[in-house]
Amino acid sequence: MTDTLAAPSKTKAQALRSFDVADFPALTGLEEEWRFTPLKRLRGLTGDVVGGPAPAIGYDELPAGISVSTVDKSDPRIGSVLTPFDRISALAYGRATQAALVAVDAETVLGAPAVLTLTGDGSVGFGHTFVEVGRFAEATIVLEQTGAVTLADNVEVAVADGAKLTLVTVADWAADAVQAQHVRFRLGRDARVTHIQVTLGGDLVRQFTSVDYTGRGGEAELYGLYFADAGQHLEHRQLVDHSVPDCRSYVGYRGALQGEGAHTVWVGDVLIQVQATGTDTYEINRNLVLTDGARADSVPNLEIETGEVAGAGHASATGRFDDEQLFYLMARGIPESEARKLVVRGFFAELINKIPVEELRERLGASIEERLLKAGA
Repeated sequence: MTDTLAAPSKTKAQALRSFDVADFPALTGLEEEWRFTPLKRLRGLTGDVVGGPAPAIGYDELPAGISVSTVDKSDPRIGSVLTPFDRISALAYGRATQAALVAVDAETVLGAPAVLTLTGDGSVGFGHTFVEVGRFAEATIVLEQTGAVTLADNVEVAVADGAKLTLVTVADWAADAVQAQHVRFRLGRDARVTHIQVTLGGDLVRQFTSVDYTGRGGEAELYGLYFADAGQHLEHRQLVDHSVPDCRSYVGYRGALQGEGAHTVWVGDVLIQVQATGTDTYEINRNLVLTDGARADSVPNLEIETGEVAGAGHASATGRFDDEQLFYLMARGIPESEARKLVVRGFFAELINKIPVEELRERLGASIEERLLKAGA
């Protein structure tokens, strides 16, 4: 099943979309979408690896109004939000025989965050998750991913009319883990989603997040926090497709890097189609390079097909550790190691504070400080 055009695509909206991996040519690394990704480190996820199902999603206790179950891929909801944009996403769709269904009842306000866990067991897996938030529901869902794994997975998120979702995804994999993931949001009329994406662990993690609107008044806020250590490759890409009038989006990602070979990639694409009048959008990426030998690539893109927008802009900044800030703190008697922690903590504070789970905020802050200490900062 393919949705494509005979002529070469001129915009992101015209790019190939297909559930059939055969429709996507083999990757060479020369493609614009893959030129930053070290394909050899994907361990065959581009097409020739053999694997089973992804580890099951676990949980201790769920608040009333939300359920987690397993459904067959024949369920009509599966594939209704996400049509794969690339070869790995299509491969994951085809090889995942079942899907985890996370459903929030309509007109329900969850009394507490729902915390879900996915723990890798060292296997090669293909996964699919469908998150369904009913009309006028309000929910906070946390998905923590840990352990060792080689994983290709898709996550579909359908937020119905008037619903509000805060989704926190944490990729704190073991040092040798590899993940290629596509997260797709579809927002109904006056729906709102806040996504906080935290990426710390793994050898190579490539996460693609896309947003689609189906009714006026939709709002999407996408935040990202990532910290790459020596040898890690952490890559984040977004596509916010404004195809409906009077919708809003904001993308704000921040990353820190330290150690030889640490590499981060952020590519933010925002498309405002000709019919999407009244759109208000902004995207920004900031990177803090803590040591020599680390590299941050940052590419913001804004494609506007109508002149009738409420606002549209983008920005990107990558810089080294601010020695003036460090000197200021040390001049007031703060040891250098503590001063460095304070600067990095301040750099991430705005994003960490958006996570509505105190225990998780504290744990992430401690994890970041532990990385700084390990590097002798």
